Amino acid sequence: MYKIIFTIFTGCLLVSATEAQELFVFSEPASNMPSHSLSAKLTYRTPVNRNNNSYRQRYSPEIMFGLDRRWMLHVSGSFSDFYSPALRGESVKTYTKYRFYSNDDIHKHFRMAAFAEAGYSRNPFIYGDINLDGDNSGVQAGLIATQLVNKLAVSGSVSVIRIFTDQSVQAVHAGNSLQALNYSLSAGYLLFPKDYSDYKQMNVNFYFETIGMKGFDAGDYMLDLAPALQFIFNSNFKINTGARFQVAGNMLRAGENNFYVSIERTFLGALQRKRK
Repeated sequence: MYKIIFTIFTGCLLVSATEAQELFVFSEPASNMPSHSLSAKLTYRTPVNRNNNSYRQRYSPEIMFGLDRRWMLHVSGSFSDFYSPALRGESVKTYTKYRFYSNDDIHKHFRMAAFAEAGYSRNPFIYGDINLDGDNSGVQAGLIATQLVNKLAVSGSVSVIRIFTDQSVQAVHAGNSLQALNYSLSAGYLLFPKDYSDYKQMNVNFYFETIGMKGFDAGDYMLDLAPALQFIFNSNFKINTGARFQVAGNMLRAGENNFYVSIERTFLGALQRKRK
């Protein structure tokens, strides 16, 4: 019996490892994390703005729940000095994703999912680059489609975001949209290992993502290119390093370029009910 359980457990790890190349750094795939698992993540971000040379930082802790094979839930917050002279707590956010379509085959699959999120931020409405990652209060919803073939994963997403702010503040920043269309196109490629023989093998994945936004209320827009490198150890510990570089846009932003580092630990089966 123990050998059977171990074989199944190892097989699950190997399956999740072969999909590592769709664990995108700046976007979510249509796939979910393993069922009944729990992940803890901490992300560091520092922006570079051509009009502001001061060093600023944001830290975003996050807890992720793999409720079952179709549902995921994220709860996160952020601390930064983007709007204050020292680090302070600034926001909370919840995110949920439902995978409604899956066509799986050996070493390939196509999946689709819908997601929604809501966030609260204590920060003032200043920048045109609206988001729920610490800068604004609002809601967002959209769709994701992901195709995996062997070592290559390609994913696209589209969503609509709406932020909430006081009308008097909105009048001051009339050039900024309160609602916008977000879109992304992401590709991930498994660099190492060449062949799987053990779930403890280190994975190295390269990602290249295109991330854009177009405001509905004004003529504001932005387009970023985002390369990233990812290291996965023992199929449960992940280190991400990446950057976003603006290639086009007219939005006022905290940083036209941003650099990211994150660490994540997954606890497989943490939400599984123990049998008596």
